[in-house]
Amino acid sequence: MTQPPSSFHPLRILFYNLLGIALVLSWWSPNLLIWEELDDAVFFVTNAWLHADNMAWVTFVAAVNNRWFDVVSFLFLLAIYLWAIRRDPVAEHRLLRWGGIGITMLLTAGILSQAVRYAIPWERHSPTLVYDDVNLITQMVGFSTKDVSATSFPGDHGMMLMLFTAFMWRFAGRSVGLVSALFAILKSFPRILGGAHWFSDIFMGALAICLITLPWVLCTPVAPATARAITRGMVAVKTRLLPAR
Repeated sequence: MTQPPSSFHPLRILFYNLLGIALVLSWWSPNLLIWEELDDAVFFVTNAWLHADNMAWVTFVAAVNNRWFDVVSFLFLLAIYLWAIRRDPVAEHRLLRWGGIGITMLLTAGILSQAVRYAIPWERHSPTLVYDDVNLITQMVGFSTKDVSATSFPGDHGMMLMLFTAFMWRFAGRSVGLVSALFAILKSFPRILGGAHWFSDIFMGALAICLITLPWVLCTPVAPATARAITRGMVAVKTRLLPAR
């Protein structure tokens, strides 16, 4: 798809922001224990599956929490990104245009990550550090994996995957956006299955942050205008270095 125009959608921003705020209030309210009960239920059920008599599952969970699997996941995201480029019917400066979108996405990710770090100093330990006598995949396999996190909230992997999905949906359309969303959900679960993250770290914390912040970038002229400006700069550099003959 071609790059969408720079337009302002206040009703969409309001809808997404209210949804994000509702998620936060559902977690923050002392009268509601929905997320606490859900976190415990998900952890105790999934942790019970990790035992010596179920080594095939243990090995799988350990493998998808290995750093090499992160490389595979990155390659899959790259494949989605290349698919989005290929679907763009406007051939002129297509690679440079998507380079501008990609750089804008990376800038947004960096700014959001730093903002969250300073705005949410609260440290939340993973369930494997909170509860005693739990099953740890690091003690059950012979290769490097992850089952603990001293700062599990919000889920940083999940937040970046949701950001990628939002950008793909905005600039590449529904088909690419749906595939990105499905992958974001699937890729968010390994940390939960291994016990390094609570369910709410990702599906409340990361999701709420994205719903509150990203609409101000993607439902306003900010992202499209930034991407176009970067693209124009790269086109100018290309023209200077490779003048037309």
